[in-house]
Amino acid sequence: MIKVRGFLIVISLTLAFTIIGCGKKNINEVSKSKIGFSVYDMQYEYFQGMEKGTKQGVLDLGYGYILHDQKSDQMQMVSGAQDLINQDISALIISPNNPEALGPIVEAAHAKKIPVIVDDIGGGNSNYDAIVISDNIGGGKMAGDYAVKNIKKGSHEAAIIKAEPSAIFASRRGEGFKNTVTAAGFKVVIELSGHSKQEEGYSIMKDIITSNPKIQVVFCENDPMAVGAAQACIDSKRKDIMIIGFNGDKIALDAIKNGIMAATIKQSPGEMGKATVGLADKLIKGKKIDFDDEKNKEIYISVKLITKEDIK
Repeated sequence: MIKVRGFLIVISLTLAFTIIGCGKKNINEVSKSKIGFSVYDMQYEYFQGMEKGTKQGVLDLGYGYILHDQKSDQMQMVSGAQDLINQDISALIISPNNPEALGPIVEAAHAKKIPVIVDDIGGGNSNYDAIVISDNIGGGKMAGDYAVKNIKKGSHEAAIIKAEPSAIFASRRGEGFKNTVTAAGFKVVIELSGHSKQEEGYSIMKDIITSNPKIQVVFCENDPMAVGAAQACIDSKRKDIMIIGFNGDKIALDAIKNGIMAATIKQSPGEMGKATVGLADKLIKGKKIDFDDEKNKEIYISVKLITKEDIK
């Protein structure tokens, strides 16, 4: 009887250690799970903030983290994303340099059961699993409301300096602004693309001042272009032109503080990054996502108008 009891005890302990061992194996497998992030371009403050939020979100949830910088290059976007996919990641987060080139990337990821979450910019016509964007139309409306409220007299002529054509979500900012100011009696006399670059914002603003000297307000779909446009106004001795940007970048906040720009619409790229990680975690675990726009798989992050009064 004693031998039988001893035998049972040995079996019980063996089973216990086996169960514990299995538990440890599962934990190790989770800890080895990696999330890859392919970022548009780390030279820009906006994407630095996005990367910081993404990385923090990944580490907080206990995943491994792999970063790839596209450096504003479509070829690097494609090759870098494929490299991440080949590193056995559990989810791919990407802010694409060119959304139209996302299709093969998403297909390659899905072939390996890897969900793809897009952060801003656009998803092209790809079959991504979710996309996180700012409330771009609402932000454009905020910019328009600010212009209407503060410009009571004059020509009421407005201009829009747009981002690159592939940035379809950024274009919603211009739409929101245009719809708001035209409804109030303003006239948008010119719309040109500055391809999200400060130097192009500067040169385009110079041309606008020459071709449309009565212009009163210029809305730029991102802050680098707005800062460039503002500098062009200073160099042209046209401090009377209201410049409004979009992002909330430090260069824009400094320009607003110094009276060079009037306002910007502040995004929260860090929060957007964290949101993409939360979505990745749900998809990895097979959980359902509640979208703000179910049809387009969109999740919206709120924005805020920032003027000189808001900067300390």
